[in-house]
This record gives sequence, C-alpha cells and structure tokens, in this order.
Amino acid sequence: MVFEPLDFLSRLAALVPAPRVNLTRFHGVFAPHHRWRERIVPGRRDAAGEGRAAPVGQMHWAQRLERVFAIDIEKCERCGGRVRIIASIEDPPVIQRILSHLAHLGLGEGVAGQALPRGPPQNPGLFD
Repeated sequence: MVFEPLDFLSRLAALVPAPRVNLTRFHGVFAPHHRWRERIVPGRRDAAGEGRAAPVGQMHWAQRLERVFAIDIEKCERCGGRVRIIASIEDPPVIQRILSHLAHLGLGEGVAGQALPRGPPQNPGLFD
C-alpha cells in the first residue's frame, strides 16, 4: 500500500487514544455501572458490610513489598509473630527530622551494631 503523507498521518492519528480515556473497555455485565456487576466481579465489602471496598487486585504497600521483594514487613524478626502497622511516615522533611534526631542521640546504628544502609558514593568523575 502506498499512502500520501496527509492520508498516512490522518490514519495514524486515528489510532492515538483520546487523553485521559481508559484503553480497556468493558461491556455487558462487566461494564462499570451495570446493576449485576457486584454479583460477578470479585471484590470485598468494607468493615461495616456496606458497599464495596477496594477490588481484590489492589494491595496494601506491605503486601506489595512481600510479593515483589519477599520482605514480610508484618512479621516480627525476634519472635516470628505478626506485627500491626500503626503508622507510615512518608513526608520527607519529617523523616529527615526523625533521622537527624536519632543521629543526635547516637542511635544512628542499625540492628546489632550494623551500619544503616546508604546510597552509592557521590563521585562525579567516576561515571562521566
């Protein structure tokens, strides 16, 4: 097939999806607002038993760590029991304040005297 440049570009542009549009579309009972969708698509109910919570495919960050890196953050290293996560600090300035306070107290060492992990050395001439 031989296309003229304008004809080729118009055909190519037709393949580009519209912005902010899902590329997977569901029809019939799998459609997002079908009245029978709750009966067919697996999911969980929230704690009160009302409505639908997050779908089964969505995982908590600790579950993702365990699945991807084989790190069970909810298991106690000492006794092997289950640990309940009560908080997650994700604000970088708060993390920096906590770490600098621990370093000030002399608690900058890891478990059993091991040094805390650090990033790679910052040698600008090494990788240029």
